Amino acid sequence: MRRAKKPSSVAAVLAVAIVLIAALGYRWRATHREHTQDRTILAAARRYGVDPALVKAVVWRESDFDPDARGRAGEIGLMQITDAAAQEWAEAEKIYPLGEAKLFDPRTNIHAGAWYLRKLLQRYRQTDRPAVFALADYNAGRGNVLKWAKGPAATNSQAFAGVIGFPTTRAYVNAILERRNRYLADFAGAPR
Repeated sequence: MRRAKKPSSVAAVLAVAIVLIAALGYRWRATHREHTQDRTILAAARRYGVDPALVKAVVWRESDFDPDARGRAGEIGLMQITDAAAQEWAEAEKIYPLGEAKLFDPRTNIHAGAWYLRKLLQRYRQTDRPAVFALADYNAGRGNVLKWAKGPAATNSQAFAGVIGFPTTRAYVNAILERRNRYLADFAGAPR
């Protein structure tokens, strides 16, 4: 009876090295991809007066920085803009016509998304933390936010977060706010 050969230590080391190199390559690509839109995000955030770290966190959650992302309900691009929101932005900015293909352009998509995010933040400016309400609206729509924002939850973000009726929306809001904190350093030295 023949004994199975043990893999040589060189082969084992080589296999481990290949796995580590692949993992580091993936990590580098993911990190690099995270910074590909920083200039555009900063420009849009400045133009519309929103926090660039918040815009970047929305891009991360909506598309993982994939400009060709398409949502199940027809949302498009980095910030998963709906046609209605895009047309509203285009009208406000006097950009005609705005075809669907244009929304795959990162600059256009991020500007439209930052504009829309500002609109939502302003909608909830009477609350103690407008971002919580605005993000819930961005994800689940105004009608749902109005259903959840009753009594103390109408202006108190902690109470509101506790009554968000969709676990996925609650997770969405929390994930973006946590990621925003991580992205603050990306824009710390940028002039406002």
